[in-house]
Amino acid sequence: MDEGEQQPLGERERRVLALERRGFSGPGAKERVIREELGLAPVRYYQLLNALLDDPRALAADPVTVNRLRRVRESRRAER
Repeated sequence: MDEGEQQPLGERERRVLALERRGFSGPGAKERVIREELGLAPVRYYQLLNALLDDPRALAADPVTVNRLRRVRESRRAER
């Protein structure tokens, strides 16, 4: 692989982005899916998700989802 090329997103990263495209109803539904489908604690999931939002590979793979989540993150930071 050339220096300028990047590794594609891994399976777990793709699954995290796919989960973020889904809608969830009711409190705890998303956290339950995170545990059952990804086998992750919600805290770890959100750590991975936050890192993905800064990863150019994630932006290239799913620009709509990544940009939406970046806007949400920025609005929450502005509220603090």
